[in-house]
Amino acid sequence: MKTDSSTTYEWIKQLQTCGYRVTAARQTIVELLVSSTHALSPIEIYDLGRKEYPALGLVTVYRTLERLDELGLIQRVHMPDGCHRYLRATQGHQHLLLCTCCGQVEMFEGDDLSKLTQRVEDTTGYHIQDHWLQLFGLCPRCTSQSRQ
Repeated sequence: MKTDSSTTYEWIKQLQTCGYRVTAARQTIVELLVSSTHALSPIEIYDLGRKEYPALGLVTVYRTLERLDELGLIQRVHMPDGCHRYLRATQGHQHLLLCTCCGQVEMFEGDDLSKLTQRVEDTTGYHIQDHWLQLFGLCPRCTSQSRQ
């Protein structure tokens, strides 16, 4: 597994290679996303980023998220409330498990959706080419706290 600093360096190099300027604001956003174990909303990124770089602007957050998404470095998490959060893109074919209370993220592998996709193909006529699975629930810590 790559260290956070090597991943940060790779993301910065990719931005530069694609012709994007790497400002202190963008560097701050990249470092936040690389090091986070939580899916973050643009406002959370803005608030956390301003602690490190007080001149960070909300427009810069949105533009940087767009660039990182275009490069496949982050992925958008579709939340049940219709809002989006962002986190590091998965490596390989992994799926997302997200705590709806604290935002903690876990990635998991090992799904066999072949029976489901076959049934969907049979009933709709579509040829399924890919899928994306997100599961929502409470992490062990939040489950424990909710019982108290």
